[in-house]
Amino acid sequence: MKSDSPFVPYLATLQDSIDLTPDVRLFRIEIDDPEVRANFDYSPGQFIFVSAFGTGESPFGLTSVAYRKGPLEVAVRKVGTVTGSLHELEPGAAVGVRGPFGNHFPLDEFKGKNVHIIGGGIGFAPLRPVILTILDHRADYGELLIINGARTPQDLVFASEFDTWAGSPKTKLELTVDAGDKSWTGRVALIPSVVKELNLSPDNAVAVICGPPIMIHFTLIELKKLGFGDNQIVTTLEGKMKCGLGKCARCNVGEKYICKDGPVFTLEQISKLLEQF
Repeated sequence: MKSDSPFVPYLATLQDSIDLTPDVRLFRIEIDDPEVRANFDYSPGQFIFVSAFGTGESPFGLTSVAYRKGPLEVAVRKVGTVTGSLHELEPGAAVGVRGPFGNHFPLDEFKGKNVHIIGGGIGFAPLRPVILTILDHRADYGELLIINGARTPQDLVFASEFDTWAGSPKTKLELTVDAGDKSWTGRVALIPSVVKELNLSPDNAVAVICGPPIMIHFTLIELKKLGFGDNQIVTTLEGKMKCGLGKCARCNVGEKYICKDGPVFTLEQISKLLEQF
């Protein structure tokens, strides 16, 4: 049964958890109530709050796609009290789910265009449903370029899916790390340098970015040099979200609330909110 209050989480069960990196785990969660589960719809870019009962809750971007009708999936990096508690849970444990919240990537507007996916570290996680949607509806989109970067090879998320992505039609996967190891034979470079090296074309294209703020900042500089317009660049803003409803005012940027008006914004929209981004 649907809760009367958006502040009350749905009871859910942790079906499984998979290690993506040494400190990032993919959680697969199923809402217990069959009616709520069947009607829980969401789009790429939206997020949910996941509760570790007795500890608290935190927001996570959904990494799954609703139309596949599987469990809710979120990538959780172990960085604090709540995420630490979540990492300790075993399959079958009870968790809470609130949401979905926020806006979403305008995938209908991407149709017929070349799409450049640029993600760094755990910031790549919310870009996965964009990739899945494009690959599942391949004829609707143009060329797909995926740039996935991390500090080390071990920190690249969703490595088990790389072969599938790279082998898909009209798709190119570029991996890069800040520092390689003895077994790494790929590129060693920062993401902004890779964007410059690949000379991404802005013609009939859109760039979708997510990652650490410093990475986004310098990647935006390179994209602008390449001729991308502000309305051709889509990114997500991180904020100290607490309620998800625009009530607590902890995530406001100018007149907007990241949890309600975002987290997805074009650079054109961001430019109106911030003097410098």
